[in-house]
Amino acid sequence: MDLFIKLLNDAFFSSIPAVGFAMLFNVPRRFLVYCGVAGALGHSTRTLLLHFNLPIEWATFVAAAIVGVLTIRFAKRHLAPPLMYAVAAIIPMIPGTYAYNTVIALVQLTALTEISPELTAEVISNGLKTVFILGALSVGLALPSLLYYRTRPVI
Repeated sequence: MDLFIKLLNDAFFSSIPAVGFAMLFNVPRRFLVYCGVAGALGHSTRTLLLHFNLPIEWATFVAAAIVGVLTIRFAKRHLAPPLMYAVAAIIPMIPGTYAYNTVIALVQLTALTEISPELTAEVISNGLKTVFILGALSVGLALPSLLYYRTRPVI
């Protein structure tokens, strides 16, 4: 029951930035609900997969792929481009904390007179995690479209 409450909380609070960014991108008012649903489902899926000890990169990839499939369904239903829903929906999964920690460690590293192995390891670790999460978002979001709108069979 505690996991269910956590997922509902996560879904609610991740739908807010999804709708906010959809408004920023001038998505028509009638489609804002769908952007919020896609953002909530994507972030909640990632939280659920993280609960089962899947690495954040793979959890983000799966969640972005689910958002990609869902936004294709929304696009077909409403005759709208899928990216109208998808871009706003993946905004809550952007790895801002890891990017921030990377930049802070870089600034601290440049302020020192000698190289610190701890700060260097932190820069490399957080920087690679940021890059891999962003890559997982982009590939996971693009993969369903590449498979769905394919003109030749996959196999």
